[in-house]
Amino acid sequence: MTSHDHQLYQPHGPVPAPRTPVDTTTDGPAAPAEPQRRIRALHTGTTVTVYQAYSPALGLPAARDGRFPAAWKRERMTWIKPSFLWMMYRCGWGEKADQETVLAVEIERSGFDWALRHACLSHFDADEHADRGAWRRELKGAPARVQWDPERDLGLRALPYRSLQLGLAGEASRRYADEWTVAIRDVTPLAREVHALVRAGETAAAAALLPEERPYPAPEGTPGLRRVS
Repeated sequence: MTSHDHQLYQPHGPVPAPRTPVDTTTDGPAAPAEPQRRIRALHTGTTVTVYQAYSPALGLPAARDGRFPAAWKRERMTWIKPSFLWMMYRCGWGEKADQETVLAVEIERSGFDWALRHACLSHFDADEHADRGAWRRELKGAPARVQWDPERDLGLRALPYRSLQLGLAGEASRRYADEWTVAIRDVTPLAREVHALVRAGETAAAAALLPEERPYPAPEGTPGLRRVS
């Protein structure tokens, strides 16, 4: 993500606890219990962790101070991603230009849920909108946008089920930066370590380092979900 990718798209402490090692390098079908769409995230009773990537000029001060600096454009849209591996797909393991600093942003669940309840799908869906005009009107007034993209495996290949990306604009973007954020950590070293293990073929060790992303109880009315996940 560029230093301004939040305009375009998209507790202080140790690295998140590892998830149970799994083989995520295959392209086989999802487990039968895995729904087509689900929010998976590292979360506690009060917070949820999302990921973004920026240039060091923006990302390093944010991690140092635990808050976004004034240079972070609060009036523009920013996309947050609860999936660590989707973030790795987007930023190329932190190797893409202006995406070299990967941030884990811990935010209040109350704010995350507010954004989901006030969001609109980023695309027209006949199952959720009466017509395209109704969708456009809803989209224009919504402070948040929901997009469902294929989850990724350790090889960054698409899996047959989808994970959330959440776009925040206007009020939601400002509240994210200045009210909901609890902590910001630089997890670039984690990204590099996992990537190195993947390249070495040590997929079980790589998987063991991934953040423990569990199903998140999305609030009723989350766009794209016909029931609470």
